[in-house]
Amino acid sequence: MQKVKFFEGEKWLVFVGLLGFLLAGICGGWTLLFGGEVAPHGDVSKAFSFNAAIGIFLISTAALIPFSGMSKGGRLIFRWSYILLALYSYGAETIQNFRGVNPRFVLDGSAFDRMVGNGFAIVALLLVLFYLFLAAFYFRSKIYKQRPELVLSIRYAMISVLISFAAGIWISVNNGRFIGASGNIIWLHGLGFHALQALPFVAWLSEQTRWKSSARSGLIHITGIAYMLGLVAMGWQTFQGQPILEWSLYPLLAGSCFLVSLAAGVLVFCEAVKGTSVNKKRAVHSLK
Repeated sequence: MQKVKFFEGEKWLVFVGLLGFLLAGICGGWTLLFGGEVAPHGDVSKAFSFNAAIGIFLISTAALIPFSGMSKGGRLIFRWSYILLALYSYGAETIQNFRGVNPRFVLDGSAFDRMVGNGFAIVALLLVLFYLFLAAFYFRSKIYKQRPELVLSIRYAMISVLISFAAGIWISVNNGRFIGASGNIIWLHGLGFHALQALPFVAWLSEQTRWKSSARSGLIHITGIAYMLGLVAMGWQTFQGQPILEWSLYPLLAGSCFLVSLAAGVLVFCEAVKGTSVNKKRAVHSLK
């Protein structure tokens, strides 16, 4: 059976992800030259961070889709649905902020602005629903058997992404990112998505080691569970209306969990480098 590769068949999703970086660069340049705020309610700096985040998200998703085992037709539907939804999101976020309008929470806007805002809410919901459709494929046993460590890490990443999506819905229901005295939901919303890069990368590194499969899977379980517990601790701190960056129980617990994930990543990286060095030495000796 032919080995599946990262990004295989997903060049269009990658291109649309790169478009996010291009738009982020434009918004970032504008912010540096003229400042972010655009009267009365726009902020181009928010468009900068949004476009960059969507770009990273799309490219990360494109890397992992080939391992889902989704049919050609299913991938086609998911790919182009996500591309269209992303293009709407780019346009609404960028154009509206340049026009001085908050694209999600419209204040004193025209009928057109309210229509765009309502469309944004629908698009956000569809993004979640389509991702649930994608995530379900990684929990099938036949997909797990093809590349156990990688698929296991993707399962944890998908759960973390769903936590981020839940935080995004929370922001919408809350009519903004701030809650309570000092809580900020955006930290939880953003960090969960980075599981798409961190956890599969650890799994890929583990595949380069000489460890037994049980040891590799055990390390990925530790990494994934620690990452998710860190998100839960962040979520609870935020729910209480307290800041993430303070010396109290839940921020310290979250930080400790993320440090465990980081330490696991460093450990497997060192082992992968060691394994690569050993393999090179063996190859050199075999040629002599």
